[in-house]
Amino acid sequence: MQYQFIILLLFFGVTSIFAQEKKQIIFKDSLNSEEIDPLRPAKASFYSAIFPGLGQVYNKKYWKLPLVYGAIGTSVYFYMDSQKNYNVYRDEYKNRLAGNTSNSEYLNGLSDSQLITAQKQFQRNRDLSALFIVGFYVLNIIDANIDAALSQFNVSEKLAFKPIINRNSITLKNDFGFALNYSF
Repeated sequence: MQYQFIILLLFFGVTSIFAQEKKQIIFKDSLNSEEIDPLRPAKASFYSAIFPGLGQVYNKKYWKLPLVYGAIGTSVYFYMDSQKNYNVYRDEYKNRLAGNTSNSEYLNGLSDSQLITAQKQFQRNRDLSALFIVGFYVLNIIDANIDAALSQFNVSEKLAFKPIINRNSITLKNDFGFALNYSF
């Protein structure tokens, strides 16, 4: 009887040891993570430098494309308009120095000093427009770079930065502030 008890104990003990499941080893993290492309900002900047707005298209921010072309296009328009007006007043001044008369009634009514002042004004406006063209072009490149860099950050609903209003029970006034919440 003792032998049967020992055999039964060994049989159930051995089977209970094998009845447990083996632990699964997880080699890859279960969190879904995106691959980070370190060259993405450089590519977006390069595309925007080659052709304005192409970096925004690369970043899939199509709504920024009209802003880029509107800003650069408006600056180009004012540059060309100021250059045209500058040439009109300059040519009139040169014609007067050569002793020729103008066909324009408006330009005949201006003095030499007014023509020089108008030339300087349109030259200044032309130069400012050229500066704006370069500025918007550089801003286009910087925007594409920053947007490409920020698009790779992990933004989830677990992390929240919200304004809050707390009712103070002592003073019965509202306290305004910001709350930084992270949920697990």
